[in-house]
Amino acid sequence: MNLLNNAVFTVPVPTNEPNLSYAPGTVERTRLKEALAEMSAQKIEIPLLIGGQEVRTGKLGQVVMPHDHKHVLATYHMAGEAEINQAIEAAMAAKTAWGALRWEERAAIFLKAAELLSGKYRFKMNAASMLSTSKSAWQAEIDATCELIDFLRFNVWYAEQIYREQPPISSKGVWNALQQRPLEGFVLAVAPFNFTAIAGNLPTAPAIMGNTILLKPASSCVYTPYLLMQILKEAGLPDGVINFVPGSGAQIGGLCLPHRDLGGVHFTGSTKVFQNMWQTIGNNIPNYKSYPRIVGETGGKDFIVAHKSANLRQLSTAIVRGAFEYQGQKCSAASRAYIPQSLWPALRKELEQDIARIKMGPPSDFGNFFNAVIDQAAFDNVRKFIDYANAASDAQVIIGGGCDDSVGYFIEPTVILTDNPHFRTLEEEIFGPVMTIYVYADEKEADFAALLDLCDQTSPYALTGAVFARERSAISLALTKLENAAGNFYINDKPTGAVVGQQPFGGARASGTNDKAGARINLLRWVSPRTIKETFEAAEDFVYPFMAEE
Repeated sequence: MNLLNNAVFTVPVPTNEPNLSYAPGTVERTRLKEALAEMSAQKIEIPLLIGGQEVRTGKLGQVVMPHDHKHVLATYHMAGEAEINQAIEAAMAAKTAWGALRWEERAAIFLKAAELLSGKYRFKMNAASMLSTSKSAWQAEIDATCELIDFLRFNVWYAEQIYREQPPISSKGVWNALQQRPLEGFVLAVAPFNFTAIAGNLPTAPAIMGNTILLKPASSCVYTPYLLMQILKEAGLPDGVINFVPGSGAQIGGLCLPHRDLGGVHFTGSTKVFQNMWQTIGNNIPNYKSYPRIVGETGGKDFIVAHKSANLRQLSTAIVRGAFEYQGQKCSAASRAYIPQSLWPALRKELEQDIARIKMGPPSDFGNFFNAVIDQAAFDNVRKFIDYANAASDAQVIIGGGCDDSVGYFIEPTVILTDNPHFRTLEEEIFGPVMTIYVYADEKEADFAALLDLCDQTSPYALTGAVFARERSAISLALTKLENAAGNFYINDKPTGAVVGQQPFGGARASGTNDKAGARINLLRWVSPRTIKETFEAAEDFVYPFMAEE
């Protein structure tokens, strides 16, 4: 007898996990430094996790510290064709039992994982994020623990709301119901390097709704997703529900995307890769059992627009934090700013003074605001943009621009000034610590409106953006003209730092499908509804009353 048959569970309304400060003298600062010392002193081996089993292929990659790239933290095994097919089989084999579990029992696993991450594993996860992806203590705290905890708790709450929603009306003799079924196949989750929270949400959001997953972590961020897999196992996640398969994106995609049982793709990464995935799926439509769900958040060319009424100190702080926190390696990072001529001389002085105070170095030194970019490829790519600006006749590097990869992949916070509104660094995604400033004339009332049109039309992306103004009419105009320019829009704040449950995240145009991670909308993408009508006394004659003879 199942003692839970008559139990009714409800999920309390979640609250966002409080951020610890790591200020001098705090307990959390001491414990995090202990975790950093312990983890940097050891080298671990990371296997594939398929159907609950550790799989070692012998084809190895390395996890290194970006700020000290000779320091190897781990080696990880990479999946080949056999292991990818094995993971698909494991996911499909686990589907029936996982989908048949009461939703409350699935939910309990992820709520427990959130508790483990909030307590027992908090400092270990933050330390792993700091060492393996070169995040500061604060950036690790808000991402690798707090946001991931929020995703787990809020998604369970959203799931309850979705399952609770039923047809409000049943006519006499009829009982109507709505069933939210998991997708018919497996879900491929493809994670980026820059946010552990995203790498955690991509597989767990579909899993909460009863789906089984292949998780492909970024090659430059394997450590923290592996640690999350250990946490989920401790929380009680059954074998095969989420299968951890580091490896070549081309090979994993090449086998998973055309597979008959592909149920969906949950992706965060580059626009080009996502477009290629979509094209592959489109070319294979006749082969699938069901149309795959495609959910993706991709690139951004995120803007800050300043009106002449903007607060100067707030604007400078927003540019520095928005552009340079985590070395600009956020899809939401500010990378272009439009500044009125009347404010520019004073703002330039503010930026020069603020950026001069930035300390750069390893994240183990808590005095550093700024750390290393993720790897050699990122370093080389960002440096090419800086070199391009240095060689251009219509732009100049006015702050920073220094690059040094001798010990770690360090690039100085860099500000480019251009008088060309279509300069390359105003239009193309850089994904590094580079901010480009365009100064516009603001003598006429119509100048601001024209600038807003320019901002809207400059980039193919539409992820995040911000307007700074004290005049409400300017804010209102920006809201109207930039309606489609950003899926997350900020008024008098930097365009980064969306909070689960408060600012659901996602953009449109070339920035993705805008399915809003951290919202109920996203969870609905991982179910396929079935409407059920039960009639207690069915008709026994096809003749209707209107057909009777007079």
